[in-house]
Amino acid sequence: MSSPRTGREGADGWRERTRHVIFEADTPAGKAFDVVLLVTIGVSVLLVMFESVGGISRRYPTTLLALEWVVTILFTLEYVARLATAEHPARYARSFFGVIDLLATLPVYISIVIPGAQSLLVVRSLRLLRVFRVFKMAHWLREANYLLDAVRSSAQKVIVFLLTVLLINVIVGSTMYVIEGAANGFDSMFRGVYWSIVTMSTVGFGDIAPQTGLGQVLAAALMIMGYSVIAVPTGIVSAEMTSARHSARQRRTCATCGHDEPDQAARFCRRCGAGLDVVADTPSTASGLSMSRPSVEGEA
Repeated sequence: MSSPRTGREGADGWRERTRHVIFEADTPAGKAFDVVLLVTIGVSVLLVMFESVGGISRRYPTTLLALEWVVTILFTLEYVARLATAEHPARYARSFFGVIDLLATLPVYISIVIPGAQSLLVVRSLRLLRVFRVFKMAHWLREANYLLDAVRSSAQKVIVFLLTVLLINVIVGSTMYVIEGAANGFDSMFRGVYWSIVTMSTVGFGDIAPQTGLGQVLAAALMIMGYSVIAVPTGIVSAEMTSARHSARQRRTCATCGHDEPDQAARFCRRCGAGLDVVADTPSTASGLSMSRPSVEGEA
C-alpha cells in the first residue's frame, strides 16, 4: 500500500508535468498545447465576428451558441488548470495574461444576465499575444520598446504641436464662418472648425466646401499647410526613436517579455524575473548566446 508521502510526491510530479506543458513551450507537448490554444483562440474570435453578421447569426443561431459555450468551457478549464498548477497562483491571476485569460471567459457567463455581453468576447484576440512566446519571438518586442520609448520621450513636444494645430484650426474655422456664412453651409463656428480639421488632415469628406473666392484661397493655404503638419510629428518621433535605439545598445534585453534593462549588473528582468540576455546588439547576442530563462507563469 502506498504511503501518504508517495501519494504527495506523485501528485506533485503530476502537477509539475502539467505546469510544464501549460506554461512552457520548450517541449513538444508544451508547444503542441500552445499551438492548439492559439488555434482555438482564433476560432473563438471568428465565432464572435460571424455572430455579428446578420445573415449568419439568423441562419445558425443554435450552432454559434453551442460552439461559443464549448470554447468558453474549454477556456474556463484551462484557466482553472493554470491556477491549480502555477507556482504562484496569485501572481499569475494578477498578471497581464492572467487577467486576459479571465476576461476571455466572463462575457458568456455575464450574457446569461445581460443579453449581448458576449460581444465583449473579442477581448480573446489579446490572447494571441502568446504567439511571441510560443514561436520564440519575444525578442521582436524590443523593436516595440524602441517605439514606446520614443513616444514617451516626445510626448511633450507632440502635445505642444497638437495644441498649436488645434489653435490654428479654431482660428481658420472661425474665419471661414465669417467669410462663408450659413448660406454656404458654415452655420456655426463649430462647423467651421470641423471643416478646418478635416481639410488640414487632408481627409476632405466633401460634405461642406467654401464657395467664395476668398474662402477657397484660405482653404488652399490650409491644405498646403496640412502636408507640412503631417511631417512634423513624424520627424519628432523618428528622432526620438534614433536616440532610443542608440541608448538601448548598452542595455540588457529580456528575451521573455522584451523589457530593456539599463542596469548592466542585473542578471534578472525587473519586470518578469526571467534571466537576461547578454548586451543587446553585440556579436554574442547575434550568435544566439544567452543565459537561461526561468519561466514565469504571469508572462506565459
